Amino acid sequence: MKNVKIVIVDDSPFSISILRDILAEKEFEVVGQASSLEETIKVVKETKPDLVTMDMTIPGTDGLECTRAIHKIDANIKVVVVSSMKDDEIVKKAKVNKVAGYVQKPVDPDEIATVINRAMAGDDLLLELQEIYFDVFKESFSNNLNRITKTIPTYGEMGQSNDTENSRGISIVIGIIGKCSGRMILDLSHETAKKLAEAALKREVKNMDECLAMLGEFTNIIGGNACSILNRKNKIFGLRVAPPTIFHGESLKISKSMLRTTSVLGETSFGEMYLNVGFERDEEEWM
Repeated sequence: MKNVKIVIVDDSPFSISILRDILAEKEFEVVGQASSLEETIKVVKETKPDLVTMDMTIPGTDGLECTRAIHKIDANIKVVVVSSMKDDEIVKKAKVNKVAGYVQKPVDPDEIATVINRAMAGDDLLLELQEIYFDVFKESFSNNLNRITKTIPTYGEMGQSNDTENSRGISIVIGIIGKCSGRMILDLSHETAKKLAEAALKREVKNMDECLAMLGEFTNIIGGNACSILNRKNKIFGLRVAPPTIFHGESLKISKSMLRTTSVLGETSFGEMYLNVGFERDEEEWM
């Protein structure tokens, strides 16, 4: 990542000094500082920073008004709030005003470095993720199937297609959020689902609801484990999974995706299982 030029906006000389030292230690370039709306406008125009750290309490104004003024000068300048205050209402207002990140004082050096790098990450981050994500998800599927059922799947060739496909009967969808957002789909037949659930539970399933609940948790584990591995490879990804959504029935379709997705058919002891995962860049997600 290129050298990031930063302006610090804060009404406390002590906070500016501490933050300047932290940013220098993390190899960011501090090109200016300001403690009022007028100074912020002047310094931003003069220094043309890539990013501004913004306190929320500024005499005669606030951090959000300063943020709006910065974006009038250049909408591409990222703003990261650095403030002692943080609650749901402030975070909501910050997002509305296109703040790129939020760090609470006292500032942790590693945290602010991650937030800044995440805010400044461009298309190269998505390209990095696209090169590695599917192998990680496939490995997570294999490992967790083995842990739960003591069996190992084999795979056909990987493919990339955004066409609408026929479901085998049950589709479990996991939403993924972070600097890049995406989805994971596990699709299988009712018969395969029943066999898998019974192998995991080591007994007959009581009903379809119990079977679907097991599948939802299994898919959630696959997605969660995969995202954790990816975050360890690069914490800027900041990936998190949403609760699973389960669709089942006759004539079910896997809809065409706007994402670039990769898929593979896994042959297991219980039947075919179709794995599909894709990501796109998400500018707005930072919490």
